[in-house]
Amino acid sequence: MNQHSPYANGKVYLIGAGPGDPDLITVRGANILEQAEVIVYDRLANPELLALTGEHSEHIYVGKQPDKPSVSQQQINHILISKAKEGKTVARLKGGDAFVFGRGGEECEALRSEDISYEVVPGISSALAAPVYAGIPLTHRGVARSFTVVTGHTLAGSDNFQNWQHIVHADTLVVLMGVRKMAAIADLLVKYGRKEDTPVAVIQKATYESQQTVVATLGTIAEEAAHIKSPATIVVGELVSFSNDLSWFGDNAATQQADARPVLTNFAV
Repeated sequence: MNQHSPYANGKVYLIGAGPGDPDLITVRGANILEQAEVIVYDRLANPELLALTGEHSEHIYVGKQPDKPSVSQQQINHILISKAKEGKTVARLKGGDAFVFGRGGEECEALRSEDISYEVVPGISSALAAPVYAGIPLTHRGVARSFTVVTGHTLAGSDNFQNWQHIVHADTLVVLMGVRKMAAIADLLVKYGRKEDTPVAVIQKATYESQQTVVATLGTIAEEAAHIKSPATIVVGELVSFSNDLSWFGDNAATQQADARPVLTNFAV
């Protein structure tokens, strides 16, 4: 890609840092961090990953926080472009996966417009990791054949996600960046036909030692998870009920009993 860039020695790597636990970054991502001259990193990228970087590398923090002054996307694009034009190898470290609500596509467009070489290194999205670390399968034969991932961040005003009625009956629904709008999301799902007793889980700081999971229903989740703060992932669907039996991580891990009947036998396969 961009084989004939005039900035032959400069390149940007968009790296998915994974959901939080630094051990979950890919080998490819870790290797690039070690070699990069400039590290441009987000709030959701675990700062422990900076220990993988070279001794003399430059670190630039561009994290965004709700309701606080933040570096704009235009400014981030400018940093990536200017550092690459200096002939440097730049690692753009982003939480989760760069192409899952990470604005990675926008940054690639900006780089391409300046004819700057880039590579995208996939990462583990919290949409996948958070349910796993809470013991919630996203699919299961006989229960759920599909899952849908949406963002809850723009659930306000004129941008009120008018298409929710088309995804409300997804077998398993994963909502990222939706904690602040949790009550409104639950109300919308019920409005468009999801039952109030549908199981819901909210997983805060997934994959960290401080991970916390609250399991309730659409009718009660807003109240029971009112104390949960971002970053958190919301999971809606029948498979949430598996969490008590399949959870394996941290304090919420299921207690293994030799005579316990496997929960999977309750469903047709």
